[in-house]
Amino acid sequence: MMPLRSSLLGAGLLAVAASTHATEGVLDIVAPWEVGSTDPSKAGYVYTRLQIGETLVEVDNQGHPQPSLAESWTVSDDQLSWRFALRPGVRFHDGSPLTAEVAAKALQLALAKPGMLTEAPIAAITAEGDELLIRLNSPFAPLPALLAHSSAQILAPASYNEAGEATQVIGTGPYRIEQLQMPQKLTAVAFNDYWGEAPAIEQISYLAAGRGETRALMAESGDADIVFTLDPASQARLQRNNRLSVHSEPIPRTVTLKVNAGHPFLAEPEARRALSLALDRTGMAVALLRTPEAAANQLFPPSLTDWHLSEVAGAERDLEQARALLAGLGWQADGKGMLSRNGEPFKLTLTTFADRPELPLLATAMQDQLRELGVELTVNVTNSSEIPAGHRDGSLQLGLMARNFALVPDPLGTLLQDYGPEGGDWGAMNWQSPRLGEILQQLLAHTDGETLASLRREAAGILHQQLPVIPVAWYQQTAAVSSKVEGFSIDPFERNYRVSEMRWAQ
Repeated sequence: MMPLRSSLLGAGLLAVAASTHATEGVLDIVAPWEVGSTDPSKAGYVYTRLQIGETLVEVDNQGHPQPSLAESWTVSDDQLSWRFALRPGVRFHDGSPLTAEVAAKALQLALAKPGMLTEAPIAAITAEGDELLIRLNSPFAPLPALLAHSSAQILAPASYNEAGEATQVIGTGPYRIEQLQMPQKLTAVAFNDYWGEAPAIEQISYLAAGRGETRALMAESGDADIVFTLDPASQARLQRNNRLSVHSEPIPRTVTLKVNAGHPFLAEPEARRALSLALDRTGMAVALLRTPEAAANQLFPPSLTDWHLSEVAGAERDLEQARALLAGLGWQADGKGMLSRNGEPFKLTLTTFADRPELPLLATAMQDQLRELGVELTVNVTNSSEIPAGHRDGSLQLGLMARNFALVPDPLGTLLQDYGPEGGDWGAMNWQSPRLGEILQQLLAHTDGETLASLRREAAGILHQQLPVIPVAWYQQTAAVSSKVEGFSIDPFERNYRVSEMRWAQ
């Protein structure tokens, strides 16, 4: 019988892992995501996470834009022209200089491909002296956030072929690629001419391992120094290992219950509020996710400080209030506690998918919890495509899913997709708020900090009161880190592994 570890890794992955095991001076990182391409539009996130490629704009832990390859920027009074002053003295890994012309060409190529830049009303990207100029057709305040997206990283001219596809990754980051074996492995070394502070760790290795059990075993055996994305069972086990530290950080992704607000049982906000109150979020976070702080009392997690409503109370369950709300809508319980109104039983179908293994578990728990309220829930575990399909043909009643609000650091882009007049595949269904629509458009035009803060809070409040989607849990990014490594931290926006801030323990 094949040993457990070999059967989990598979022959090919085991061979790759073994080649990196216990290599002195090399920081071995293992994560689920394959290196599927050298083009930023397809796999740019790998290269920004490993600090190989950089963007004009960085973000801090709250998602606020910060200088990177652009050391400053200004916007015209009409908000249609943005000027980015490039950092002087920056060189690519092939020794060529970063200029405004080079940056403009890289962004022009990014704009021509599927990616976040296409969300902005960009009329032209040009170079003017040492500045990069982006002209817009209409105001778009979140432009710096889009420029922080990995698909907008700036690569050297030699990275691209004649068709504009990046066939190699020649970036400006503190690490340069030494060897790339797609889709599994990448090795990189410190770039001696980096414009910023030189990293303490000189060599890194990245390995893609899709199975959570595999990654956990590699952390335990020493095949990896840092392992990202732990399943709940492995996380609990690794916490007992004195050679490892386990880190957990909330990230801007939320498990939500998408609600068909056009369904006669779900049209009233009170009905949606009752379903929300009947959920035992804390119990599910503890028992299923094994992360008590994952219980979501609102849509936006604390990591999105500009959108998170700090005054909202906790995520406690309140069946008594839930029953009172439904009674006020005419629902009555029979002898078994099941609800009906005008002869119709309160029956709904919840659709979810197994791509994220926690979703079916959460759905089953919610089925039991809503039955206590008197609601009969049928759980349909199918393909993730069935949720947007059910949105479009009107057949979806409830959909359990995960929504990422950090595709760009500013959640506004996601909200525009999800809560516009027609709703969105992963957002509102048969629900709209004229006031929310006004706010989202105002957020596109305003740059004043106080005005933005007020508008964001109002938008978050509308979503919290109306519940077009019901928040269930906040995702936590997890990592197991060897005691050999110091200075580790998790980027809540999952843009950067921050390897340059780490060092070997003394």
